[in-house]
Amino acid sequence: MKLILQREQESGFTGTPKFALNIRSQLTNEETANIKKYKMGKTMLYTNMQDKGSGLLGALSRAAMGIEITVDNLAVGRRIICKDILEMVAVEEQVKEACSTFKTILDAATTFGGDQVVEF
Repeated sequence: MKLILQREQESGFTGTPKFALNIRSQLTNEETANIKKYKMGKTMLYTNMQDKGSGLLGALSRAAMGIEITVDNLAVGRRIICKDILEMVAVEEQVKEACSTFKTILDAATTFGGDQVVEF
């Protein structure tokens, strides 16, 4: 699994720069097959939806500003608009960490039905 990150800067309506992060993955055929086999496409890798409050106002905030990245999103690519560089870097780091963990899960999926030998 390879994670491809591309940073872009855009001009906002008010002249304030906006920052875009394009994220996609390159998966091997075996990884793609295991994602389908174990139905992991809807697995959430990143979300910022938990910190947007509750009630109606929170729901509206989540709908307007929420970012969710699933395994399926990575396969086709996902564009995220960030308010500043700090947010973009934070999202990058969290997505990298989530993908590292998910890669461990994909590796585990290939070992079912076989032995795993760990040497120390």
